[in-house]
Amino acid sequence: MDNKIQMFDDKKIRTAWNEETEEWYFSVSDVVEILTDSKDVKQYIKKMRSRDAELNSKWGTICTPVEMIALDGKKRKIQAADVAGILRIIQSIPSPKAEPFKMWLAEVGKERIDETIDPELAIDRAIETYQKKGYSDEWIHQRILSIRVRNALTDEWDKHGVQKGVEYAILTDEITKAWSGMTTRKYKNLKGLTKENLRDNMSDLELVLNMLAEATTTELSKTTNPKTFKENVEIAKQGGNVAGNARKEIEEKSGRSVITSKNASELNQVVVDLIENISKDDE
Repeated sequence: MDNKIQMFDDKKIRTAWNEETEEWYFSVSDVVEILTDSKDVKQYIKKMRSRDAELNSKWGTICTPVEMIALDGKKRKIQAADVAGILRIIQSIPSPKAEPFKMWLAEVGKERIDETIDPELAIDRAIETYQKKGYSDEWIHQRILSIRVRNALTDEWDKHGVQKGVEYAILTDEITKAWSGMTTRKYKNLKGLTKENLRDNMSDLELVLNMLAEATTTELSKTTNPKTFKENVEIAKQGGNVAGNARKEIEEKSGRSVITSKNASELNQVVVDLIENISKDDE
């Protein structure tokens, strides 16, 4: 765990980054104290749980002991939750400071329902988000195309019984290693990324080669019809190697590396910045 201290309203929020799960964990007591101004946060949490039976029944799932810096400066395991868990807890806080979060959650929920009815809205929203982040129109076009290529690949995996989660991650890692020469985690470390999407931080050429690797893997899967996960792994390597060979040829002719440590977005500000942004909008 990578421990950090975040600030909100001049108050500390202890956080920890879990590299294995790629999740931020936040001190539950710190978040509740800030949003309620409670002088006895332990008692407040106890009462909050007694008011919300569902939250109380799932408390052990939502919260987990994570080693963080305690008030005495020593590392101790304290109750922490990831982003989803913190947002669930906030729903049970009857405080003016928590209201902007609840409104935001309602708006996000409405957007997701609208996108289910009309998927094109999701694409429009993605384009708008990338534009606000300062991406060029050319890059956005490539990124939207890469999403289509990725979806075609995962659809192919689904047809051959590949399980979402761990197996998806293993195959993606094999493709990435084959074309870039490094694992997905090492690639993200090179760019100084934590939870950010690697593709969102690729250059045009990196993105094109990644698409070539995934599109080739999809085509090879269609023609060879793998029966086992081991066969899917081999196809992923083959698809990645096609793009890997293209990368090497480009580097040989250009005299410079295709892989860059540059990233296209700022490091994830997670929940703390979300609090600040929603509060400002509310004001």
